[in-house]
Amino acid sequence: LGAPFYNAPQFSLGFQYPRTGNNFIASEFYCSSCGRWNPKNRLKSQLRPNKTYCVKYYVVNTNNCRIAIDSYGAYFGDNSMDTIKKCNIPLTYLIPQIENSNGIITDTMNWIPVTGTFVANGNEKFMTIGNFRSNATTNTLLINTPTLQTMSNDVYIDDVSLIEMDLPADAGFDKSIPPGDSAFIGRQPDVGIDEACIWYKMTSPTTSVSTDTVAGLWVKPVSTTTYVVKQQLWCANTPKWDTVVVFMNLVGINEQLRVINEQLVIYPLPAQDLLQLKIPNEEWMKEFKIVVMYDHLGRELRREDCVFKNNTVNMDIQDLTNGIYFLELKSGAGQIIRKRFVVNR
Repeated sequence: LGAPFYNAPQFSLGFQYPRTGNNFIASEFYCSSCGRWNPKNRLKSQLRPNKTYCVKYYVVNTNNCRIAIDSYGAYFGDNSMDTIKKCNIPLTYLIPQIENSNGIITDTMNWIPVTGTFVANGNEKFMTIGNFRSNATTNTLLINTPTLQTMSNDVYIDDVSLIEMDLPADAGFDKSIPPGDSAFIGRQPDVGIDEACIWYKMTSPTTSVSTDTVAGLWVKPVSTTTYVVKQQLWCANTPKWDTVVVFMNLVGINEQLRVINEQLVIYPLPAQDLLQLKIPNEEWMKEFKIVVMYDHLGRELRREDCVFKNNTVNMDIQDLTNGIYFLELKSGAGQIIRKRFVVNR
């Protein structure tokens, strides 16, 4: 399955520029006397079972397009999609998870979104977009009468996105930079997420100014600065937020670790069969995802995921003999918090 890419507005069928970037796909989703093109691509990763995904892509009819249609869809499938070789026939045997519900799209000037949500089975690896109905069941409308064009629906496609509905906002790890340097915060820019994110720079503990609409960006603060990202996916009911602090000269990072280390409590001491880690605010620990346990000689005994729930992590230590032990909580940015505890039964 495939369709050609074009640099706009170089293609002879239209004058439209891409919605974003420098390129788009030109395709044909209906033709009374010829074939069709169904663009297909492999997903970055296989979809997760029972997760809801938000799908969006944009279409605009070419200015010489004769037929407008309503049947725009998106289908997600497994490896069997890679065996489809004929791209010039209607794929009526595929049932798309997403179909346009806004009627016939007649616009030749503005990019119109085709959107929808679906719950994944977990085997989806490929995506194809197009018209999955037969010519007879496709609703059509004559919108143009150029003498050289066939009775077809010729469209441009841009900004195809597939995003997990409960994707968390991500401002990235706190960073430390020398004065005059820059830092990248957030996610790498990506279609669909970019337009869902608004960044704010805190100018005081209670006020902020918006700075950009993108998934991630470079910043160059002159002092320790807090940045906040608001992520509002078009398919989600409520926005999500995340915060990142860019410190100057490591002082802020060290101070932050000092506070966390003071507030993180291990009990009971001495411990017997259960060890608990408790912190007043579990948000402080969201980047510390690994806990490593050592004996008194520094030998690693155990390494496991560390997830605070209700400000607490419980660890089963029934297999430990009496003695002194050490814990290290590690963040993805290389920060380490160390604690000592004693087992005595």
